[in-house]
Amino acid sequence: MTQDAPQQHTPETFAAWLREMLTRRGYPERGGQKQFAKDAGLSAPTVSRLLRGEGLPDTRTLEALAAGLRVSLAEVLVRAGVVKQEDLAALRPINPNPITSRQAAAELGITSPAGIEAFERMVNGLVAVETDERTTNG
Repeated sequence: MTQDAPQQHTPETFAAWLREMLTRRGYPERGGQKQFAKDAGLSAPTVSRLLRGEGLPDTRTLEALAAGLRVSLAEVLVRAGVVKQEDLAALRPINPNPITSRQAAAELGITSPAGIEAFERMVNGLVAVETDERTTNG
């Protein structure tokens, strides 16, 4: 049994996907791209260029496309060929809340009470240095 090769994402396949998404989101073929451009905060020529498969957009344009299409930025990045699905899947999610020094110690495999205490002292000292440098240079 053979496995299919992963789909190659090119400007042409991105254009086809974008056309399909515009249709799904209710933007008609005639006049829809101009309205979508306005709704997404993009220029009409940028959207037109993408729909013709002429190159790939920069990151800010990809972010605007994701917002305008109401899809994740990750999906747009994969469809645009910026990242591969398997690479994206391997990334750890970014936690907007920083972990504690105790959690960091556990992630590093530091489990003894003495080791955890020493690690926490070191982290607290580094945080103090960073705070002092920001205050001094800030």
